[in-house]
Amino acid sequence: MLSRFAAALVPAFGTLTVTADPGARPAEGSILVANHTSLADPAVVVAALRRYGIEPVIMATGGLWRVPLLGAALRREGHIAVHRGTHRAADCLDAAAVALATGRSVLLYGEGGLPGRRDAGESAPGPFRSGLARLATATGAPVVPVGQAGARRLCSGGRTKQLAGALTAPLRRPGLHVHIGSPLHLPDRVAEATEQARRAVTAAWRTAALSLGEPVSGSVSAWCVPGPRGPRLPGGRPCR
Repeated sequence: MLSRFAAALVPAFGTLTVTADPGARPAEGSILVANHTSLADPAVVVAALRRYGIEPVIMATGGLWRVPLLGAALRREGHIAVHRGTHRAADCLDAAAVALATGRSVLLYGEGGLPGRRDAGESAPGPFRSGLARLATATGAPVVPVGQAGARRLCSGGRTKQLAGALTAPLRRPGLHVHIGSPLHLPDRVAEATEQARRAVTAAWRTAALSLGEPVSGSVSAWCVPGPRGPRLPGGRPCR
C-alpha cells in the first residue's frame, strides 16, 4: 500500500524522473541503499522503485511506528523499525536478513540519519554506518546503490520551512530524480565494504543531481567506484 500511495502522491508534488545504469534492474532479495537528505526522500525513492516493480521492505527510524495510521501501515506491511541507541538496535539487521531470505528487497539508508543543514541544496552523502556492510556480509545479498536528488526542494530546514515547502510544491513543481546504480557484491571486511558502498551511492547521487542541473562539489576521487578494471567515474571513465 505504501508503495502505491507514494507512486500516486509524489507526482502531485514534483516532476519525478528515473534512470539506471545499463542492466541495473535490481534482483529479488537485494539490499537497496540510498542517500538520505530529506523527510520526503523515502517517498521519492519508493515511488521510483515501483516503476521497476520493486516494493521494498523499508528500514526506518522507530519513531515512525508511533505515528497514527502510518505506524499501523508500517507494521502491517512488514517494514522494519530501527531503534538507534537502544539494546534493540541490532534486532533490525536480523529482521532485514529474514526479509532478504524470503526474496524481498530491503531499502536502508547508510548514513543512518538526516544532514543538519537547513538550506535546500544538494551535498554528497556523509559517512556510512557499518550496519549495511554487516548485513551484506551476513546474507551475501547484492547491494544496489540508489541516488536521489531534489527531495530537499520538497522538504528541508526547520518545521516552518518544511511545511511551507510541502504546501507550495504542487505549484513550484520541483524536479526530482532517482538513479539506480549497478549491483555490488561487497567484500567481507566491514570498513572496506562500508566505504565502497558509500562511494557507489555517491556516484549514483551525483548522476541524479547532475540530471537536475544541481551543482555538485567534491574532489574527483569522491565519485570513483571500484570495478574489475580499476576505479571508474560514472559513465565508465577511469579515475585519475
